[in-house]
Amino acid sequence: MTTYIAEFRALHKIIQIKQHSVFTWQQEGGDIDPDLLEGKIKRESSVHFYNLLAGDRIDVAMDDITVEITRTATFNG
Repeated sequence: MTTYIAEFRALHKIIQIKQHSVFTWQQEGGDIDPDLLEGKIKRESSVHFYNLLAGDRIDVAMDDITVEITRTATFNG
């Protein structure tokens, strides 16, 4: 298994605060699938970030979040 790190930005369609963060994950070697990575970031990071911001005021759906991956690299930390 190889550990990777990605820098990304996420934005919710209603909550106008941008999440600018990094995400680490492990996968078998090979190419990184950007669509799978975007879904993984939404499920494991962004939806929780926006739920924290929204509290009980807004139901946060993954379809309301867009993710832009700015760069990826192997991670040896």
